Amino acid sequence: MTRRGVGLSDARAAGLLGVIRRALAVTVAAAGLALPVWAEGFETVLERGAFLRLVDGKTLTRLGIRLDVLATGAIRGRAFGRPVTGAWRWQDGYFCRDLSVGPQALGANCQVVMVRGDTLRFIADKGGGDQADLELR
Repeated sequence: MTRRGVGLSDARAAGLLGVIRRALAVTVAAAGLALPVWAEGFETVLERGAFLRLVDGKTLTRLGIRLDVLATGAIRGRAFGRPVTGAWRWQDGYFCRDLSVGPQALGANCQVVMVRGDTLRFIADKGGGDQADLELR
C-alpha cells in the first residue's frame, strides 16, 4: 500500500502564492484625486507618521494571514502556514514593501494605503493594481 503525501502540488502552491500576492497587495492614493467607487468610506493615508499610528502595536489580519509591520521597517508574520519576511519604507506618499513568503520572493511594490475604521486597504502598483483589505487587531 502506498501512502500519498499531504504536501501541496506545484500547481496548488502556485495558486496559493497568487492568493497571497493579492492578499498582501497594498497602496496609497495621491492627494487631491477624486476617490473611485472602490474607496467609498475609506480615507487615504498620506504620511508615514499617520500610517505608523495605525499599525503600532497591531497585527494586520485576513483569512490565513497575520502580519506585523514594524516602525523599524521590518515586516514579519505568517501567510497560509508559511513565514512572511520583508522590509518597508514610506516613499512619496506610498507604502513600499519587499516581501517573501516562505522561499518565494514577491518582490518590491509601492502601494496606496487607505483606512476605514479598523480596516486598512492596500492597493498595489501605486493604486492601479490588486487590492487587499486587512483588519487591525
